[in-house]
Amino acid sequence: MKTVYWRNAVAMVALVWVCAPAIASDIVEVTVTGEGITKDGAKNDALRRALEQGGGVEISSRSQVDNFELIRDTVYARAEGIVTDYQILEQGDAAGGVKYCKIKAKVSKSAIATTWGEVQNVLDQVGRPGVAIYITERIDGALQDSSILESQLENKLLAAGFNVYAGQQLRLIATKESQSASAAKIQAIAKDYGTQIFIVGTAQANAAGVREVAGTDLAMYNGDAAIKMFYTDTAQLLASESLPNWRGGARGFHTISPQAGKKALSGAGEELMTMCYNSVMKHWATRISAGGEITLEVEGVKITDTIKIKKAIKAIGRDKIKNVNSSFTKGIATIRIKAKMTGEELSEYLVEEPFASMFEIVDVKTNRIQAKKIGG
Repeated sequence: MKTVYWRNAVAMVALVWVCAPAIASDIVEVTVTGEGITKDGAKNDALRRALEQGGGVEISSRSQVDNFELIRDTVYARAEGIVTDYQILEQGDAAGGVKYCKIKAKVSKSAIATTWGEVQNVLDQVGRPGVAIYITERIDGALQDSSILESQLENKLLAAGFNVYAGQQLRLIATKESQSASAAKIQAIAKDYGTQIFIVGTAQANAAGVREVAGTDLAMYNGDAAIKMFYTDTAQLLASESLPNWRGGARGFHTISPQAGKKALSGAGEELMTMCYNSVMKHWATRISAGGEITLEVEGVKITDTIKIKKAIKAIGRDKIKNVNSSFTKGIATIRIKAKMTGEELSEYLVEEPFASMFEIVDVKTNRIQAKKIGG
């Protein structure tokens, strides 16, 4: 009996000895420093850098897969949920008015692999997200024909793998249809094209005198910008970013210099675009992992119908439907559904029983479904 016990003990020790290196090799410890406009922004940047450095080999090994850039940046956007074992070593003010955060973190390669698989599976189901951008710019009060910030953000999102609908082309379509290129008209067109995210904003640069720098006269400009992002079809706000005051200039003897104004906008654009891009990726990552909100509007129903529809949607299953809330006003039921699917996918359930006997769908978008009661 003692001999058997001893052999089992030896076997257990051997198993632990064999498994320990394998477990340890999954964890990579790194020390990195991130920067951002705020403390949270600097910390999130540090977590992303930790993921990038600690999981670099794991991520680069997947560089040949479809939509690599979009999947990679989505994984980076979820860094805070992946890198959970970290310690803040230092944080404070850095050069240029930004914040910094230095952390020591343990990165799990298996966690990266799991997250990568989840993102890739969802992306295969919902496809690449569509984005439309509308940013108006003014230099010394004069409205510009094209937007520097808009072009910068379009290029950044396009390179990341998003389906980008050019703002300049949407303006032409809007003007042709109604002689108006307002933000509301652009949004309506973007909705018709099936975009999921609409980005709207303003930017301006105004003359701020001439300054001598290293023996060279520079025409200086001050500016500000604000950008909002929301779901195209529901107008649910995703993020609001602003850069309240920046300064830039270009070589010149005159106070008024459109070229200096454009350079000021371009220089500020890099910082603002990074903020916007991070916000888009963060909300996109949340949308495909935790589920986003889909609004179902059913016209011609009663409160009893609303309750039945709500219960039937919940019955689809907790693996797909996370939460359902409803409101009822003047014969229109508004049902807000938090789901791990798009409106198009949900509509496949809604055309079957028991829903087919309750209402018929008249319009479907990524985050919004409109329907009418049967016989209503």
